[in-house]
Amino acid sequence: MTDEPTRTRRILLRSGKSPFDVDSLEQSLHNDVFATNTGNLIFSDASHKILTTPRAEVVSNGIRTVASEAERINEEYDVFVIPLANAFRPSFERSLARMTQLIKKLRIPVVVLGVGAQADLKYNAARLKPMEQTVREFVTAVLDRSASIGVRGEFTEQYLLDMGFRDVEVIGCPSMFMYGQTFTVEKKAESLTSESRVSVNGSHSAVRSQGLDRVIRQAHERYPHLRFIGQNLLEAQLLHWRQTSHDSGAQTSMPTHPSHPMYREGKVRLYIDPATWISELRPFDFSFGSRIHGNIAALLAGVPSTVLCGDSRTLELCRYFGIPHRKITEVPKTVDPAELYEAADFGELVNGHKERFLRFTGFMEKNGLENTFTHGDGGAAFEARLAKLTLPPAVRPWTDTDADTLSGRFSWMQSRLEELSSENAELRKQLDRKLSSAGATTQPAVLPRAYRRARRAVGRPVRKLLRPEQ
Repeated sequence: MTDEPTRTRRILLRSGKSPFDVDSLEQSLHNDVFATNTGNLIFSDASHKILTTPRAEVVSNGIRTVASEAERINEEYDVFVIPLANAFRPSFERSLARMTQLIKKLRIPVVVLGVGAQADLKYNAARLKPMEQTVREFVTAVLDRSASIGVRGEFTEQYLLDMGFRDVEVIGCPSMFMYGQTFTVEKKAESLTSESRVSVNGSHSAVRSQGLDRVIRQAHERYPHLRFIGQNLLEAQLLHWRQTSHDSGAQTSMPTHPSHPMYREGKVRLYIDPATWISELRPFDFSFGSRIHGNIAALLAGVPSTVLCGDSRTLELCRYFGIPHRKITEVPKTVDPAELYEAADFGELVNGHKERFLRFTGFMEKNGLENTFTHGDGGAAFEARLAKLTLPPAVRPWTDTDADTLSGRFSWMQSRLEELSSENAELRKQLDRKLSSAGATTQPAVLPRAYRRARRAVGRPVRKLLRPEQ
């Protein structure tokens, strides 16, 4: 008599894409594979790796949370895992409500890895009061299907405890456990010099209203090898197409804006894949800025980093992991990255990492999830498969006008025009059939022309690029 083989467990993971999905830059931006912020892919890729064991298959849901798909999910998957960031914020309330509607229809376990609430640096949750019922319904639905809910840090824990929830565990963010229970960060030099390679990141709000603009401008003058790493979809659109329909795209103080000196000098990047992001950061000496996952990417690359915290979501995560940080409101606008580098101490981050890792994996086991470091190969097969892929390059500033540089963009535009033209023709056929069945003898004088609208839209960035400077 032989033992029956163990059935592979199918895990549905909320993520913009699988780490193994490869597409062109144009298609990736068109599909918004990182759900507006590339930082999302850092923790979703880490979750994918951590959950991959010989007994588990991990499938990305493409960020789709549609309640009508609940029955299919119940039939095809064994558990739904949801890594989240600052989901408890007013601008995410509608998305949170949609996710709750899906969860309520699921009969399988639902596990949340590290959700966070967003408030100010004083941890004042008053701005979250209007959405309290939405948060309450989400957490209740999750806890009905899991043993506990994982949160990012102390503020979110207290926020849920004050609501009356008890099965709340602080586990941080999965991104910090991408490489397991060890974490190594060392300063390559005693101090930074003008020849040091420095990476900086920052949100639009930090640049516009929290003083980061001046800090970046001064660092740009002092460090010739300074590089800005963008994260938003609109920043990617500005880099690749030189324009975006988003209002914030007009903020000229952002290095991702075509008028900014760092853009014109080609000192800006944005990454579609965390593997490329982390790899290209390894040669750098220091990273700083207000983006938590921009700096976590650097830490994962072994690069010393300091976070300039602008709200509770970054502050509580830095405090939990021992990541060097300063409140951005307390940082002088004249601060030199060298000062941040000198003050950065990584003792708490490195020395406490194993204990935090065991707390994280303990949370997973309590909720019925295995991890690759305890139950698998430590992620070796995952990394080997990733290494075989030819991932798209970083998104760079579009400053060239030569044929080779333009051909890829034009080719994609033409393909999209052809697709839209076919879709438009099919829609016209459907409309003709409906008009015919309704007994109409004449067609409307004006019909929507998706093809013409698309042609104007994709043509604008090209015209804008080639137009001579006034």
